[in-house]
Amino acid sequence: MSVTENDIRDMSRQNPFEIAQRQCDQCADYLDLDPNVHEIIRVPRREIHLYIPVRMDDNSVKVFRGYRVVHNDVLGPAKGGIRFHPEETIDTVRALAAWMTWKCALLDLPLGGGKGGVICNPKELSAGELERLSRGYVSQLWQFIGPDKDIPAPDVYTNSQVMAWMMDEYSRIVGKNQFGVITGKPPQIGGSLGRNDATARGGLYVLREAARACGIDLKNASLAIQGFGNAGYYAARLAVNLFGSRIVAISDSKGAILNMEGFDPDQVYQYKQKNGSVAGFPGATFLEPDKLLELEVDVLCPSALENVLTANNAAQVQAKIVAEFANGPTTPEADDILYEKGVHLLPDFLCNAGGVTVSYFEMVQNFTMYYWEEKEIHEKLDRKMTGAYYSVLNTSREYGIDMRRAAYVVSVKRVAEAMKLRGWV
Repeated sequence: MSVTENDIRDMSRQNPFEIAQRQCDQCADYLDLDPNVHEIIRVPRREIHLYIPVRMDDNSVKVFRGYRVVHNDVLGPAKGGIRFHPEETIDTVRALAAWMTWKCALLDLPLGGGKGGVICNPKELSAGELERLSRGYVSQLWQFIGPDKDIPAPDVYTNSQVMAWMMDEYSRIVGKNQFGVITGKPPQIGGSLGRNDATARGGLYVLREAARACGIDLKNASLAIQGFGNAGYYAARLAVNLFGSRIVAISDSKGAILNMEGFDPDQVYQYKQKNGSVAGFPGATFLEPDKLLELEVDVLCPSALENVLTANNAAQVQAKIVAEFANGPTTPEADDILYEKGVHLLPDFLCNAGGVTVSYFEMVQNFTMYYWEEKEIHEKLDRKMTGAYYSVLNTSREYGIDMRRAAYVVSVKRVAEAMKLRGWV
């Protein structure tokens, strides 16, 4: 699949939901999973297809297609982001919902897995059109979401402002403030401190422990960041600020840049905001985005979209650690190749689980109407992420399997036990 942040292409080659199912199937073999449990967790519990009419600025009406999928909610209400993307697909949403199930279970959160999406290009919408689309999504879905049912959050091309509109629309419909229906809100209206960089910060806590396990000193270690959106930017910035690492390569949808002396992530981010891409950053060597994946670095951080590392390029990966800040960047074939090469892979639903963890913290704060200091949030997140990493690492060693399979073993076991206790099977 493309290594760019901007498009989801070539789904005929690698269907993301089929990948999620294959990963689950592999885990079932290790666990000797009850066939009835296996049958249930291979598919979503429910999915909703929406057609959302929106009044455009020229007074025409355009109908957008949207989705909301709940994969499994045995552990608690579903949790998962909403993507606005021009090439969104139902199979992508199904896969992401499944990965959210395993992510919440792995972090031992009382939540299930959900995901949503709308086929649109937000870059082509005015602020008013984007607001009307956001409110229209909720107006068609409100009966199926709620603080004790299904709690959306931001994802690709959605942000705290979109979440604020959605929360307000739900509150308007039900006739009372319901801050807890959405997470990722601005702090002024029930959002949590520490949410903006939570995905990256959680991944950096995991990377810190992985580096210790691999005998790598992150001070001055070299990192390549594939994808320079929210997760990629904050991962780069925190790696420099927390550990003193060198960010030697960065890519976005239009190109990649290289400087073995290291970049200042804030300067690159400001340049991208002004020019629309990292390409052309002063003092950098231009790279084709594909080549960034093959650089000889300590850590490779896929931070964009799905199916970046495949059977076609995994053998060329020279990084010692692959930290998956994106969802689904590595195919099962690539997993096997990387494991055989001795690459220590930090699977997506471990590495990028900081976002949903702090979203859970936001839910708790909304329920109690008591809000925590940012330092407390960071400390709680660190404990959660560190504990999850060692659960996966120890399981990997116990079963003699790669880290992704080990993460599935931990997660699926917890979901299967809950299903049996509740009498679902």
